[in-house]
Parts: sequence; C-alpha cells; structure tokens
Amino acid sequence: MDKQAASEPKFLHDPYLAWVEGEGVPVTEDFFVNIHDVPTAAWPRFDARGGIVHLKGRGDFVSVFAIELPPGGRTSPQRHIYEEVVFVVEGHGSTTIEAADGRKHTFEWGPNSLFALPLNATYQHFNGSGRERALLSSTNNLCLVLNLYHNEDFIFANDAKFPEREGKASFFSGEGDFIPKRPGRHMWETNFIPDLAKFELKTWDARGAGSSNMKFILSDGTMHAHSSEMPVGTYKKAHRHGPDFHVYTVTGTGYSLLWYGDNEPLRVDWRHGSVFAPPDMMYHQHFNTATIPSRYLAVALGSIRYPFTSEKRSLFGGVDVSVKDGGRQIEYKDQNPRIHEIFLSELAKNGVESRMGEMIDETRYRRMSA
Repeated sequence: MDKQAASEPKFLHDPYLAWVEGEGVPVTEDFFVNIHDVPTAAWPRFDARGGIVHLKGRGDFVSVFAIELPPGGRTSPQRHIYEEVVFVVEGHGSTTIEAADGRKHTFEWGPNSLFALPLNATYQHFNGSGRERALLSSTNNLCLVLNLYHNEDFIFANDAKFPEREGKASFFSGEGDFIPKRPGRHMWETNFIPDLAKFELKTWDARGAGSSNMKFILSDGTMHAHSSEMPVGTYKKAHRHGPDFHVYTVTGTGYSLLWYGDNEPLRVDWRHGSVFAPPDMMYHQHFNTATIPSRYLAVALGSIRYPFTSEKRSLFGGVDVSVKDGGRQIEYKDQNPRIHEIFLSELAKNGVESRMGEMIDETRYRRMSA
C-alpha cells in the first residue's frame, strides 16, 4: 500500500477484510466448498497452515478458518476475544486449554469431533499422528468482533478472564448435561463431543420423516450449533431463515436444493466435509440419497440460549411452523411436486428405496415412471 493510500481517510472500511488481507493466507469465496479441498498456506499467527473461507451466505457475523496441522505438528498457543466452534474434518490429536485459575484441561479428538474454546482461554492444538495431517474447521465470529472494535490488541492480547464460560471440568472430557425442552429445542451442554456421528439425537418429526436433532450449548457461547439426521430414503421439509448458518456434512451423501420464489433451485451435492451457507431467507431443503443415515452440523451466531438477534429468536421459536401459519417451513403437501420427483430419481440411481410413502402419496410418481 502506497503512502497516499495509507493516509486517505477511512471510508466504508471493513477492518475484518483488511485483517484477512494482512494474514497472507488463501481466501476461498464460493457458495459451497469442501474443507478437505480448501487451499492452505503457512499461517504465522497459528504456526500452522491455514486458509479462510467466505461463503456467499455467511452474512455479517460468521466466517470459517481451515487449520491444517502437519504430521506431529502443533499450533502456537492462542487466546482471543472471539468465539469459535471447531469441527474436526481429518486426523487425530488433542487440545490443551488453560482455565482462568491456571488449571489445564486436555482432550483427545478425531474425525467428527466437535468442540468450542471458552472465551479468551489460552489453548493449543496438537496433531497426534506422525504420518497424516489433521484438519480443523473453525466457524467463528471474528468478523463481527473485529468490525465492532477494530483493535487487534483488544482481541488477541486481552487479559480478561471468563471463568463462567468454562463450565464443569467434565465438559472437557466429553460429558455433558441434557436440558429437555420440547422436540427441536432439546439442548446438550458441554465443551466437547468426541464423535458427532455417534451422538444420540432426539426425535423431531415436525421437521421431516424420521428427523432427529439436538441443539448444543458449547462453552456457554453465543455461537450456535445443532446436528440433525435424516434416515435412509428420506428428506427434510423446506425452510428458510437469515444468513450465517454454515451447514457441514457429518455422515452420508445427498444434496440440497436452494431457491427464491419461483426461481429454478440451485443444487448442492454434499459429502463428508462439505459446507455451505444458505443466503438470507433463501428456501432450502436437504435430501439423503445414501444407503446410511445422513447427518449434518449447522453452526451460526445466535444460540438457542443466547439468540443475539431478534431474527434468531423468531427462528428458534417457529422453524417447524408452516409458512401458512406464519412460520418458516413448507409442508410436504404444499411443496412443488417436482421436488419429490427429483428425489425418487436420485434414489433410483443409488439403488435406495423411498421411505416417504407415509408422508407423500407416491402412487402418481409410480405411474409416471411406469
């Protein structure tokens, strides 16, 4: 940057994007990516490799860092005034966290582990393999915090302690507290989930045939996370909400359709490590075409405990309510018939039978294919 440009008064300035440029790592901007394939480069801040992902539907509050640890590698110790939810995409390793009182907690993670770092606690990631890389995906709200305060020392060199964010010591070992509410609002409070693919979810039929779900409270954070699963031969009901929900594939394969109004849907085909973020109030619908249940993880800012915005508060109250009743969801009987036709065609390609018969009269579709 030349001296004249540096001396120009700031106008429509984005401190977060300026910070990103200064970090010198690859930035991937797209509608959809797979974290396995995100370009990385040496990232001195972490003493590891990394890349930054900006999805089209990320909104103003959330972005993604891909952190790559080489065999036997480790990050430098980190501490910051922003929240992050970490999903392990590849590898095995461990994380050590220093609590406000100086005690250290260490937990071991592997593929599909999920955890959050207590706010401003010092932590360090370690790759436990001497042969393979470890790949972590951090969904975080640094863009919100940096654009709000635009002071890097406040964020990265702050001595403030938040012991209330640490929770019980057992939360660092994979244990947690189940907080029952009602279907779709049940919560599990913890700091660490060893394997999200095996975590017990709770039935939520209102969101789709055989659907199950759990909302997570991680390190008492404002960052939201939830996991949902679709049984074999099924799909979720379409719904919409504001931006910033980053949807990761945990198990299975399938696709999602996204659309505004009567426009032709955009299709996203997903597998493990895939992530996309539906743009603001864009309808989207998820379809399992695998021979196993398909499970996903969604991460956003504004949790079911701390909604943060009025939009999130409204969403968590009415995501399973029909649009005809003022909610966010399109019921099966109200969806475009083409939706189910596409689904049956995709199942046939994979040799999977539909299990939607109790929800949708498939007689007409069988006649069409005869």
